[in-house]
Amino acid sequence: MAETKETQYQRCLDLREQNGLTPLGVMANFTWNDDPKRLAFVLSRYKFAAKMLSGLSRVLEVGCADAFGTRIVQQEVKHVTAVDFDPVFVRDAQTRMDARWPFDCHVHDILESPVNGAFDGAFAMDVLEHIMPSSEHLFFTNIVGSLSPHGIAVIGMPSIQSQAYASAASREGHVNCKDGHGLKELAAQYFHHVFIFSMNDEVVHTGFQPMAQYLIALCCGKKS
Repeated sequence: MAETKETQYQRCLDLREQNGLTPLGVMANFTWNDDPKRLAFVLSRYKFAAKMLSGLSRVLEVGCADAFGTRIVQQEVKHVTAVDFDPVFVRDAQTRMDARWPFDCHVHDILESPVNGAFDGAFAMDVLEHIMPSSEHLFFTNIVGSLSPHGIAVIGMPSIQSQAYASAASREGHVNCKDGHGLKELAAQYFHHVFIFSMNDEVVHTGFQPMAQYLIALCCGKKS
């Protein structure tokens, strides 16, 4: 077996020999080939969610797609259950499941019902913009119904202002983008406290929302 010139890096080759190389998920793979920097932006959103949910016991991911970023949240919480309504993505996530980073992953449409489990926290990154406005009540109601009495939620989506610069393929699926005020107004129907963060590229901040490419709502104190 080859040896690295600096011994501290030999463990990289050892891991490759023992476990092989980790594959990208089908969506992450497309992003890495189409627009590599965007993968950094997406993973940064997961890191923010992970820090907001840090220390929780049971966390739900809604709309996990290939669940490539889920492991980042796993670093901060005890257990993750990830769901998506598309069996293609769920099968991909299950096929790539690493025994060292296990999480539950199954098909579930959040518009149909809550997810059983009384979760301490939930997050949905890049999902709400795909939900028709006529169905956003079901989206929030069923997320709230999946949470324990003191559960919190992190909801991220592209801003409506960003859509002028989005690709045609992105705009095709983005049927419900909002501005910061609209996202807060919606989330406040279901939570007593909603904090809106702006995001540009991989930087999360509290700056001027109309200039944000991405918005994240931290939702606390669910309404019964």
